[in-house]
Amino acid sequence: MASAAADIARRAKAAFDAAQASLPGGAEADAARSEALLLIRDKLQAHEAEVRDANAKDMQAANAAVEAGSLSRSLVARLDLFSKPGKWAELLAGLAGVAALPSPLDHCTYSRRLADATPAAGALDLYRVTCPIGVLLCIFEARPEVVVNIASLAIKSGNAAILKGGRESAHTAAVLTRLVAEALGGSRLPRDLVQSVQSRDEVAALLNEDRFVDLVIPRGGNELVRAIQRDARMPVMGHADGLCAIYVHDDADEATTVAAVVDAKTDYCAACNAVETLLLQRSHLSGSLWPALATALLDAGVELRCDPDSLAALGSLASSRSQQVKAATEEDYETEFLELTLAVKTVEGVAEAVSHINSHGSHHTDAIFCAPLAALKASPAPSEHPAAAQFTRAVASANVFVNASTRFADGFRYGFGTEVGISTGRTHARGPVGLEGLVIYKYIARAEGPGPQTAGAFGPEKRAWAHTEIERRYPRF
Repeated sequence: MASAAADIARRAKAAFDAAQASLPGGAEADAARSEALLLIRDKLQAHEAEVRDANAKDMQAANAAVEAGSLSRSLVARLDLFSKPGKWAELLAGLAGVAALPSPLDHCTYSRRLADATPAAGALDLYRVTCPIGVLLCIFEARPEVVVNIASLAIKSGNAAILKGGRESAHTAAVLTRLVAEALGGSRLPRDLVQSVQSRDEVAALLNEDRFVDLVIPRGGNELVRAIQRDARMPVMGHADGLCAIYVHDDADEATTVAAVVDAKTDYCAACNAVETLLLQRSHLSGSLWPALATALLDAGVELRCDPDSLAALGSLASSRSQQVKAATEEDYETEFLELTLAVKTVEGVAEAVSHINSHGSHHTDAIFCAPLAALKASPAPSEHPAAAQFTRAVASANVFVNASTRFADGFRYGFGTEVGISTGRTHARGPVGLEGLVIYKYIARAEGPGPQTAGAFGPEKRAWAHTEIERRYPRF
């Protein structure tokens, strides 16, 4: 198994190197990558029935596993590719969307003239330009559309990808990966740019192939991500949990807050950007917002796990809906439910809310609801909302929102086309990782000549450094 995985890694690296060597760069290279994405879209569209059949097999097995108690319903919801209206069409549109995005490659982000020309030697210029990372190993659970999302972003950003889906989506992922490879076979790119592996043993072997694999991107539960981070010999980019919180400040608008919190919990409760903890400013316990919000959540089928104060404030509502309103435990505030369950806690204000989020959350997506910002903007002396300003500065999360549902934390909704995942790390890429998160950079030095450029020629009483800005462009040779 290890030798088979090593062969896949070598082939992926060879495909990456071949693409780098054969494509000329710039607009022509980007056109070849975009054409490949449209070929993939057309291939998937033409074989929709085959994908449906494969997904139905996975769903049948998954539902049987739920009945047997070996699989959660939240995971099954992630697996289904066709029941949610527009999901398949969105997948296809995403390919065209990524194809239409500007290329993230060959951008000059820094340029300096290190030394001016002299009679003995020409100018020496330095450029920092964006380039692909290399071979990406992407490991994910359940969601079969991730095959297409990652493949599209990897291709557009000039990378190669090795994909490993969960066993729950094995039939769907296998068909999607094969169709992607077939489409690549008809493009100007190497077919082996996108490959797949099937077993955990293959993944374990690939985690040791740091000669060929440059970055690991896990998408899944805490156990999966922690295991990958522990075992990988190459960098890992990802998040372990989507433990998202919403804080409701004392001046929050009731209608706005109710609608957005219900959306954040119920739009797709199995998503990593669904809210899991509600932090209520204490003043709402005696007002109308908390009963209205609780009623709306309960009517939407949400189970509330409340601290003593928020539970007592519900009074008869809690009694009449006792099957849905329960006392919270400390563990509830550190749980990613991924179902219609919401932990509720009372806080004294924004400082306590920030402290709770930074100590209990997963640094994924957190939001504050306060007075509408439009009112501040329209006031005679425009100012910022102090609580919103404090919250956005102090919360140490990849995504921090004001008066918006946490469900907006998404690559497609951010305009990235799609995403390979959401990173909660603090280096390189953070938040929804789209094309820009899949490129790195290199430094290119350009010596004009005709004389030699030698480091020993610089120093006191020798050639002087210039370090002046020059035009930011990809260097011409």
